[in-house]
Amino acid sequence: MNCQKCRTPLKLDSSLQDLHPSAAELLTGSSGHAVEPTTATSRTPFPQDRKDLYDKVSQDASPPTFKRVIPPARHGISSQPAMAAATKAGLKDNPAMSFVMLTDSQVVSPQAGGKGNAKSQSKSRHQKPNGTAEETPDGEKPKLSQQIESTTRLFEILSARSDIDHPICTECTDLLLSQLQSRLSSATKERDTYISFLKSLNTTTPTSADLTKAQKSLAEARTADAKAFSDLLALEKEKAALDAEIASLEAESLALDAEEQDFWRSRNAFALTLSEFQNERDALSAAYDHDAQQLERLQRTNVYNDCFCISHDGHFGTINGLRLGRLPPPQNVDWPEINAALGTAALLLATVAQKLDVEFQGMRIKPMGSTSRIEKFEYAGSSSSSQSSSTATITPNATARSSKNVSPSQSATTGQQQQPKAITNLDLFSSGDLPLGANRIIHRRLDAGLVAFLDCIRQLGEYVEMTAAEQHQQQHKSPSKSKVPSAGIVKLPYPIDRDKVYGVSIKLAGNTDEGWTRACKYALTCCKFLLAHASNVGSVRAREGS
Repeated sequence: MNCQKCRTPLKLDSSLQDLHPSAAELLTGSSGHAVEPTTATSRTPFPQDRKDLYDKVSQDASPPTFKRVIPPARHGISSQPAMAAATKAGLKDNPAMSFVMLTDSQVVSPQAGGKGNAKSQSKSRHQKPNGTAEETPDGEKPKLSQQIESTTRLFEILSARSDIDHPICTECTDLLLSQLQSRLSSATKERDTYISFLKSLNTTTPTSADLTKAQKSLAEARTADAKAFSDLLALEKEKAALDAEIASLEAESLALDAEEQDFWRSRNAFALTLSEFQNERDALSAAYDHDAQQLERLQRTNVYNDCFCISHDGHFGTINGLRLGRLPPPQNVDWPEINAALGTAALLLATVAQKLDVEFQGMRIKPMGSTSRIEKFEYAGSSSSSQSSSTATITPNATARSSKNVSPSQSATTGQQQQPKAITNLDLFSSGDLPLGANRIIHRRLDAGLVAFLDCIRQLGEYVEMTAAEQHQQQHKSPSKSKVPSAGIVKLPYPIDRDKVYGVSIKLAGNTDEGWTRACKYALTCCKFLLAHASNVGSVRAREGS
């Protein structure tokens, strides 16, 4: 068994196991609903034909005979509370029955077999003073299933005749009692309120003045009601007009919303297109700025300075980091480094001559790294090689031929081409220090090459001075071409005279290491001047071409 409210398992009281029929009748009868007195009405609770049939049958009825019927037990043993309740219910349904005689004990249903039946008839159960049945003499008890069935039937009868589902536990019973008590108190208060109101109605009888006043107020209320009704009709008409206006405004609002959506859609499409154009413009602007900066950087770039970096390292002049000169130990320079520096300087002169589009008179430079040479041409009409070397001047290359190509030079006086009588190779390198006699011979070949190298620098310097003077005259539109103002003359930083530069001989023979080093430094400075002039000419031509 479980509580029907909180579903808590219950432990039934021992008094419900062997319940006396009178106690069962008391429980089932006391749980019925009290019949409330009702006022007599003209309407009967049953049809009239049924009442007539009942009266007719009651007149012809014979004296009733009653027969006690005991239903058969389910498992051979009848349930005492169930049988008593069933018998009581059957007898109670008969309206002619006024009372029922109950025995003090319930006869056990006969058992199978003659011996068992006689034994059961001779034995009976005696009831105790507390209302419970004693056990049979042989110690038998009702089965558990019969007890459960009788208890369940009893709870079903109680649940059917009340608003409460049985069984319930003690806690739920207390809660139910408190709820019923609160309902009883509220019902009592409501009853007292109705009683007091009825008494006040019975004690207060309205007078004629009160009736007149009430009728007047009723007329005024009806008049106000009619006026309010007319106002309500007018307000409803106004509300209908306002509803129509609101509907038209809502339609207009929907149209405006659709138009606004179209506007924002077109505006977003235009914004996207504009953003794409702006992005493309920004990309083009960035590319243009980058290209302009790159062009400016390239225009400022001097490839000659990158290829031929002329500087100094203490007393030594350097070209691309190679020292040119000799000093006493520990500042001595090896000959491989000197040969590489002379080869780089020879390449510089050949590059500048090609850039200025000129040819050397009587010689040609052959840059070959550390074994560079200068070829010297001897013509038949010249008196001596030294005289031709001292009086030769450089002329522009009218046929635009490279200085590396072997081509006849032009005569300064006749302009007729002459074939060279002999070609002498002058070395711009040395194999190193040798014994005293051989050293002079090797240095003599190097000295001749250095003198020829210095003569090439002189020829380029004279050409630069001549072209600069002509450009200066053209800029100032001077009619005199024989004499140029000193302000427009461009000259070498150190003057060159035969084998001397700024008064210092370039030869190794008969010269000190300090003097030869200083002469080499002056020669590199003149080469740097020629390199700067070639770069300037190239930039001017680029600007004129653009």
